Amino acid sequence: MSTSVQIEPVTEKTYEGVGRCKCSFWFAVAHDILGVLIIMVGVFSGLAIHDVFIYGGAIIIFLSLIWWIFWYSGNIDVPPEELEDDVGLIKMKNRRLSRAVRQVSERLSNGIRNSFRKKGCPVEEGPSGGPGPSNSGTDVALSTIYSSSSKEFVRETLSI
Repeated sequence: MSTSVQIEPVTEKTYEGVGRCKCSFWFAVAHDILGVLIIMVGVFSGLAIHDVFIYGGAIIIFLSLIWWIFWYSGNIDVPPEELEDDVGLIKMKNRRLSRAVRQVSERLSNGIRNSFRKKGCPVEEGPSGGPGPSNSGTDVALSTIYSSSSKEFVRETLSI
């Protein structure tokens, strides 16, 4: 007893004409046309400042590359399977590994954070359950220049 299963092919949405990013395409074309027109004015008008028009047109054409790159990168099709890892959709089989890596990272960062604290000061809990701000005083050494001619540093202690 055999049953036939018909699988319909997945059809991607096709975009007619210039693709999905029409604005970037038309901005790029407009910049190219404007740049060529300005170059032509510089070449054929016989003005005293013709080189400014030639360079300006070339710069506008060069800047149109930005719009061409936007248009091209906006039309790249990437299947959702390849985007899973990029947007945070972790596959089921990798959850244990990422949980273990996260726990090791938290232990390491907590150990480093606690090693910099004073041994006698208690750690207060913040509203999120993590370490909160400490109300204990801290001494900070400040350097002050009293006069520009002597350039003498005097250390004063500021208690916060």
